[in-house]
Amino acid sequence: MDKSNNKSSSKKVNKKEDIIINEKAVRTLAKLLEETNLTEIEYQVGEHRVRVARGGVVTHAPSVAAAPAPHPIAPLSQDTASQPIPTPLQGDPVLSPMVGTAYLASEPGAATFVKLGDTVKKGETLLIIEAMKVMNPIRAPRDGKVLEILITDANPVEFGEVLLILE
Repeated sequence: MDKSNNKSSSKKVNKKEDIIINEKAVRTLAKLLEETNLTEIEYQVGEHRVRVARGGVVTHAPSVAAAPAPHPIAPLSQDTASQPIPTPLQGDPVLSPMVGTAYLASEPGAATFVKLGDTVKKGETLLIIEAMKVMNPIRAPRDGKVLEILITDANPVEFGEVLLILE
């Protein structure tokens, strides 16, 4: 079979390094970047990583874990020592399973899925996250009471971000 007649234009091979670049994936990531107003987005499959950042920077290289930069600890000043230390969140956090735009209601002007103090049942829709033009319902992982809603309607959310807290 002659591979020169292959009509898949989504992949290009760089003979020098034998790197396969999926142009469709890069374009999709760039569009997601624009829609969510993020400054950069990174996607990894196995040892290959694609990072797209505003300004047209695209990199594709085997991933290498970098050592975290040390964070110096500044001594507490008298002003900061008298301020209360934030307490950890009480309850169970519901985390975002994806990057996208979070919506608290099914459409503009509609009632929100949940409000503070609402009791929800396992599987009930708490909010939706739009990712790549797909509306993804975020469902309650268990029965509980909504203690806090930590996001605002129609704003971007990151993977792993705490969306709300259930009692």
